[in-house]
Amino acid sequence: MSAGTPARLAILISGRGSNLQAFIDAIASGALEAQISVVISNNPDAAGLQRATAAGIPTRCINHRDYTTREAFDAALAAEVQSWEVDLVILAGFMRILTPVFVQPFRGRLLNVHPSLLPKYPGLNTHQRALEAGDREAGVTVHFVTLELDGGPPIIQSRVAVMPGDTPQTLADRVIAREHIIYPLAAQWLLCGRLQLTDKGVCLDGQAIPATGIDYQQVDR
Repeated sequence: MSAGTPARLAILISGRGSNLQAFIDAIASGALEAQISVVISNNPDAAGLQRATAAGIPTRCINHRDYTTREAFDAALAAEVQSWEVDLVILAGFMRILTPVFVQPFRGRLLNVHPSLLPKYPGLNTHQRALEAGDREAGVTVHFVTLELDGGPPIIQSRVAVMPGDTPQTLADRVIAREHIIYPLAAQWLLCGRLQLTDKGVCLDGQAIPATGIDYQQVDR
């Protein structure tokens, strides 16, 4: 990043792009000092592509169905992202398991958001699993992406209470509202140099953060 030049983001999506919209809004409000250089999807029918176009953001589609292996798709995806010379890659509902071909070139500048309090419930159906387990709280985690599925070091978590009568959808609605807050916040920390991924874990302002990430409720806002 050059002085006075906004950081450049690539945002990867597979669906409707609600977290993409959260980034668009955070940039517009000044909460996130960046610009979205490109939105890329593996799904040509992703509604988020239209959302990006409406916001004047360039889009690309690399359809995973056109590739015979995950590695071949990831190589094409990595080449496209690298061509935009971005500072940070944001996975925003990108429903592909990434291989080392993509993950390694972007180590330390590749973020994901997962709708559970990791390490609980990696993978899919997180809200259903939380309800079936009788959990009293659920939430969301922003984390660095590593080679382990949903296993990269957490950066920040936000918790929500599980309410009587909750369904997976009602719980998801409350959790995603928190996603839209903490995901751009974590990106801003990284882009302004406060957040780093090191061989020993994640540091914020030079201090190691807890293994489950920072509790958003305790962030000085």
